[in-house]
Amino acid sequence: MSEIISLVLPFFGLIILGFVVAKFTEQPDGAMGWLNIFIIYVSLPALFYKLLSNTPVEQFKRVDFLTTTTLVTFFIFYLIFLVGWVIRRNNIGDSTIQGLAAAYGNIGYMGPGMALLAFGEVAAIPVALIFCIENILHFTVAPLLMAFRGGDDQANYGDLAKKVIKNIILHPFIIASFIGVIAAIYKIDLPDAADNIIDLLAQAAAPCALFAMGVTLALRAIKRIPIEIFYITPIKLAIYPALTYVALSFVGDFDPIWVQVAVLLASLPTATNVFVIGQQYDQWTERASACVLITTICSILTVSTWLWLFKSQTIPFDLFP
Repeated sequence: MSEIISLVLPFFGLIILGFVVAKFTEQPDGAMGWLNIFIIYVSLPALFYKLLSNTPVEQFKRVDFLTTTTLVTFFIFYLIFLVGWVIRRNNIGDSTIQGLAAAYGNIGYMGPGMALLAFGEVAAIPVALIFCIENILHFTVAPLLMAFRGGDDQANYGDLAKKVIKNIILHPFIIASFIGVIAAIYKIDLPDAADNIIDLLAQAAAPCALFAMGVTLALRAIKRIPIEIFYITPIKLAIYPALTYVALSFVGDFDPIWVQVAVLLASLPTATNVFVIGQQYDQWTERASACVLITTICSILTVSTWLWLFKSQTIPFDLFP
């Protein structure tokens, strides 16, 4: 267990450090701007490029792995969406953000660094594949469902399609991943100077992203705890990863590292992007912020538990060998 603590503590420690620093220095929200730009447009894309450019090409072809993880993600999303819309009688916008809160984990900021530290560089491929596919789907689903809210600000479907496509193809992570795959296919080697710069940027990705996440959480005070948090939190942190584990075992015969990485990513707390999307559409905003903070706090225990279960081999890597 000490191995798991030493693995998890640095990650959550950086989040806590960012949270504490933000509380004591009392900087304005705008002070985070350039750090977020560095993380989103420079350091994390460098990390994805570095990992994928060194990946054997044949490992990009596991369509069965991507299909399984994607179906589980969307099952969780639509389950919570329908609970909010049909049972709790929320509007489509609020229900969409609730679904994202349960299915959209912090796979960008926390996922790569934690998976690489826990499982080594072989974790790079499943991390990148899951990240790219899930972000494409989330970028698509959120605006599509929001278009059905009605109201004067509703975009026509042609404009909506253009916006969705633009958000997907111009996202820095996806561009970097695409270039990384091209570099792997054609075995492109960068000059040493450029390679060293990418290495430095990639090394900065995890600490900067986690620190920034802590600052972001500190700047969003919880004004009320939504009732939905009491079922979204266990579904996000426990049921979602458990279902991912069972589904991958059932479909079968994946590399144990790929299974562990998929479960780890599924167990991560709600992504801060869920709050950003809620703010963009003015739907469930304050409660989305509370959801990000509470799932992040609770994930200290749940992420540690999932890692311990695999590292100690308390559960097998494949339920149906």
